[in-house]
Amino acid sequence: MSPLERQIRQSITINGPMSIETFMGLAVSHYYATRDPFGADGDFTTAPEISQMFGEMIGVWISDAWVKLGQPSEFILVEGGPGRGTLMSDVLRATSKMLGFHEGMSLHLIETSPVLRDVQKATLAGHNPVWHDSLETLPQLPMIFIANELLDAMPVRQYECRKGQWHERVVGLEDDKLVFGLREAQVNAPILEGSFREESPVIQSFIKSLTDRIRRNHGVALLIDYGYDMPGASGDTLQAVKNHQFVPVLENIGEADLTAHVDFYAIKECCDVAVSGPVGQGDFLNALGMDVRLQMLKARATPQQNLDLQSAYSRLTAPGQMGKLFRVMAMCHDPEIKLGGF
Repeated sequence: MSPLERQIRQSITINGPMSIETFMGLAVSHYYATRDPFGADGDFTTAPEISQMFGEMIGVWISDAWVKLGQPSEFILVEGGPGRGTLMSDVLRATSKMLGFHEGMSLHLIETSPVLRDVQKATLAGHNPVWHDSLETLPQLPMIFIANELLDAMPVRQYECRKGQWHERVVGLEDDKLVFGLREAQVNAPILEGSFREESPVIQSFIKSLTDRIRRNHGVALLIDYGYDMPGASGDTLQAVKNHQFVPVLENIGEADLTAHVDFYAIKECCDVAVSGPVGQGDFLNALGMDVRLQMLKARATPQQNLDLQSAYSRLTAPGQMGKLFRVMAMCHDPEIKLGGF
């Protein structure tokens, strides 16, 4: 039994069943603080590791946004949850020929994991990144913010409607085993027997802080994650992944990647700045020219490289793979600015 599971069991014994929100927060914090989970040797692979084309297209989007913001001579480029720094490395390469961009930019990374900070430091050497634990300590400057697969790791609350009453889903102990249970809760939703809801106060608080900064200092944000954008469409989306395989949520606590699908409808509802999207990742990337970039790379590639490029492109854009499940949303302080990709 891991020390984290022992801690959770002790808390339940003393305080009673634990909310999914608290359980997920503890598990995710421990998981990212103690490992580099990315890539073939880790637990999962994100889009930047699949192909450099992904980061190049995000670089295209950022360049276009910077121009539409009036090419500010001093601004911050921020990534939330930068992983190994792969995405930002590709972005910086793709924007290197934009006259004035790198000269005016200061790079900021929101990352709490000491393990991943060390990896990012090596990957982004020469760009002088500044690390933060949250949005709150960022400089008060125009901002371009990006985040790929950040929100899915933020804790959710889960609710089920049973016997004419809403209940919150919790984690408890039964016969010395961790199990899911229910406790009565007040939910502002119609009583519909068997229905299931997920909410994330943590995400809503993050979005409020993000949009406050965008409105106050001017700027844009780009959020990419797997999720949904229809109201009440979630069901139970809590999942755990270890060694690229789904595993039971209540096993390998703190040793598996624990996530939930992102409710983009709820995000859009709580935004008080201009919002673009959400749209599918495949449509977004192709609107930025990823299909054209693919052909350019294939023109000077070996036969095997051609196959690899096509496979990566399909994985990122095909509706049956990441192209539809992954949603893309952007925010801007000025509703008159039309951001690329939407």
